[in-house]
Amino acid sequence: MSTARTPLAPDRHRQESSGTTALPGSAYEMRSLHTGAERAEAAALVEERLGWLTHRGLPVPARSDVPALFRDPRCRSVGLFEDDVLIGCMILDERADYAHWGVHGVSHPALFLGHVHTLPGHSDDVIRLITLWASDYAARRGLPYVRAEALARHHLSVDPIARFLDRLKNMGWAIQGTGPGADGERRVRLELPAELRPRLAPLIACTVAPPHQGPAGSGGAS
Repeated sequence: MSTARTPLAPDRHRQESSGTTALPGSAYEMRSLHTGAERAEAAALVEERLGWLTHRGLPVPARSDVPALFRDPRCRSVGLFEDDVLIGCMILDERADYAHWGVHGVSHPALFLGHVHTLPGHSDDVIRLITLWASDYAARRGLPYVRAEALARHHLSVDPIARFLDRLKNMGWAIQGTGPGADGERRVRLELPAELRPRLAPLIACTVAPPHQGPAGSGGAS
């Protein structure tokens, strides 16, 4: 599948946001995926990423309907854009159930990043941008943490998960153990402290709609 993407025209929904305001000179934009075209673009990116992982023998989720989640307008999907080109997408959930995380999981509310997918070949840079944005967005929403889960079918000291986790830890993420995720697959549980970043707007504009726009689906990073 080609990595070329059709630029999307701005629409009225992009004016509704929570958190960092959009600036004309921002290098990137995190925005809600409101239109069918935007959601279809995200589904295509997910399919491309899953194919890229499969081709390299890397783990992918067992469930086959992940791209369909991004086509579903009921899911609170968001995308990171560079020059109106989608380079990453995920599903936000501010009401995720952390019972499977144990006592630590239920002790604090958090912003959950579900089904995080990035454009192949840009993973580290995009994950770093998502990390910066998510920590700021969670703080602005009054949430103390950001949480996510990543597939971990082998011991955490074994590549490729070991190198991936090392990069995440360098970005500020902490490992909060492993265990079945909400989908039953073994995952590593990741947590990031929320942090207001008032100087983030020139780098990443935010036009993410508030959570009443629709319920989210949960999942892990890919």
